[in-house]
Formats: sequence, C-alpha cells, structure tokens
Amino acid sequence: MKPAKQQPIAVPDDLVPMGFVAGAFGIRGWVKVVADTEFAESLFDYPIWWLGRNGQWRAYKVVDSSVQPKNLNAQLEGVSDRDVAAALKGMTVAVPRSEMPPAAEGEYYWADLIGLEVVNLQGEKLGKVQKLLSTGANDVLVVQDGETERLIPFVGPIIAEVDQGTGVIQADWGLDY
Repeated sequence: MKPAKQQPIAVPDDLVPMGFVAGAFGIRGWVKVVADTEFAESLFDYPIWWLGRNGQWRAYKVVDSSVQPKNLNAQLEGVSDRDVAAALKGMTVAVPRSEMPPAAEGEYYWADLIGLEVVNLQGEKLGKVQKLLSTGANDVLVVQDGETERLIPFVGPIIAEVDQGTGVIQADWGLDY
C-alpha cells in the first residue's frame, strides 16, 4: 500500500518577511538565520516558517532551535543534511501577518509602515516608505520620491502621526532636509 500523498499547504497571502537564511549550520541540516526583528529569538514564536525566493514559498516546521550571539540556528523538518540546508541559503524567512500579535498602542510592525506615504506638516509629499533601518539609537524611515531618497528618524518629535487607515505618515520634516 502506498503512503497517502501529503496535500500541499496553501501559501498565505499575508506573508511578512522576518529575515533570511544565511547558510548551513553544522552537518546535520541546521540553517543559520539572520532575523530582521527587534528581538531575533521572537522568530521562534512561530512553529511554521515560510521560506521563499522569487515568489515561490514552502512551509517548514521548526523542529529545534538555538540562539547565537549574531544569528539564530534552526533545524527544519525535512532538512536532514548540510547540502540541503546550504541550498536554502538566501531564502527569505516569512510568517503570516495574521499569526502575529497585535502591535501595542503607538507601536508598529515595520512591514505595516512600508508603502505608506510620508507627508510633512505643510502638506508636501516626501515620498513612500521603502524600508526601515535600525541605527541602534532609533529606527529610520527610508523614504523614496522619484530620484530623491530621504532618511527620516522614526522618533516622536519628528513623526506627528501614523494613520494606517489612510496610509499616511505625517512628519515634521522639510522637503530640503
């Protein structure tokens, strides 16, 4: 008797990138992961990771894990040797947004800020948030408007309002800064 074929899991439409596979770790199929989260080990709160590249995603159950000073290590179900783990290098690690806890009042997930329009207090459009950077002192919005790139500190005195409903961030920032 043939074993039942496992049904493919539908790819969630709300995947949020949380990091990437930096390479293999050890000889037993573990992967080294660089997390792009405030607390790297929080990625282990999600028992299923979606690994993907070029829009192609696959679910992996996290079987075991460890935290290192600069990265995370994880053993993924079905990845049993170094060669298979090495083939995952460069893949994005994502989790469904619907599985993430709600952000606290006045806090935002970076993924929720990307794509929002930034407008200054004078009503001038500064561009759209392309990504965020963590500088250690504070987070910085990378805002693109055509050829112009602006780095705007994401701190209280500069960010007047974030309205996710309208998709607008209001900032005390000049066009010529």
